[in-house]
Amino acid sequence: MKRSTIQAGSKTRCPRDKAAYPRHKAVRFLDFIHYNGERFVRKILRMFLRIHRVLPAIFLAASALFLVSCEEEDPRFSAQTQYLGGVYGTAPTTGAPRDTVSYWDGDNIGGKPSVKISLSEQRAYFYKNKMLVGISQLSTGREGLNTPAGHYSIIQKDVKHVSSMYGDYVDDGGNVVMPNVDVEKDKKPPGSHFQGAPMPYFMRIVGGVGMHAGYLPGYPASHGCIRMPEFMAENFFKSVSTGTPVTITN
Repeated sequence: MKRSTIQAGSKTRCPRDKAAYPRHKAVRFLDFIHYNGERFVRKILRMFLRIHRVLPAIFLAASALFLVSCEEEDPRFSAQTQYLGGVYGTAPTTGAPRDTVSYWDGDNIGGKPSVKISLSEQRAYFYKNKMLVGISQLSTGREGLNTPAGHYSIIQKDVKHVSSMYGDYVDDGGNVVMPNVDVEKDKKPPGSHFQGAPMPYFMRIVGGVGMHAGYLPGYPASHGCIRMPEFMAENFFKSVSTGTPVTITN
């Protein structure tokens, strides 16, 4: 059977055979692989060799970074993080950020008090008759010793509270022998005794957790308690009573 032809000017063209075109395209692809495959493989091998030469250097750099990160532990999660400082305690305060958050306007306002604590914001909000009268910057429980979220109430107030679990081992002269200890985990050195960390204006919420005056380094750093500036702890302390509701959220 003869193919029909179509005149186009002075040239004669044959209509493209649709069934033959895929085979023609496949043949072209095979030709490309045949003529260019060897060149392509050589190029891939050269790239592999270059990468292979730099892999040892990358491995050494990653190892060095890992060792440095292990030696320089994040202070937020370090067991050596000072539990208390500023006015109460011996922790340095030069690294603490300036408090531009805390304020108190509740002295001349009456009404039922309540406290809301945001762990994500590291702030406490004090209300009287549902009116916000004060905000305090905080430092709550660090990783592994997180402050528990939930609905609680004040169950104890102690203006000169001292921790029975956290503090220092000191000698008879009051010199610190081992700082920042946990009496349940750290063995007492010979000739020393335990001195609990002061927790002024302590307002117990649940278990051993409470609000109190303490050092604020700018991130969660406590053993679970809720630290706040001294003047805010004093204002909260004088404004709450046993039974005042406290809500802690993440």
